[in-house]
Amino acid sequence: MDDCIFCRIVAGEIPADTLFEDDELVVFRDIAPQAPVHFLVVPKKHLSGPAAIAQADEALAGKMVRVAARVAAEQKVGDAFRLVMNNGAKAGQVVFHLHLHVLGGKDAPWPI
Repeated sequence: MDDCIFCRIVAGEIPADTLFEDDELVVFRDIAPQAPVHFLVVPKKHLSGPAAIAQADEALAGKMVRVAARVAAEQKVGDAFRLVMNNGAKAGQVVFHLHLHVLGGKDAPWPI
């Protein structure tokens, strides 16, 4: 999608601080971090958000979580990190391309 910032990052049109990339996903640091470690796991396939995940996308969604844990370990947050997906503007979604926030490096309590 031409107007999607994450599609433009995936296409290499906009630079990002990339932590991981393969044929299905790109992982990069959030430009407005909410924790000492805050990165996004973004599928290269454009899906508008979690509610757009179809049965055919279930393996991709699982891979997002697995890669999130792997990159979190590489970023030295241990086993203490938070995974967040927002669906819709009323839930705080700002970019309407499926993405998983990974936040760590901060002790509990986390805000809800």
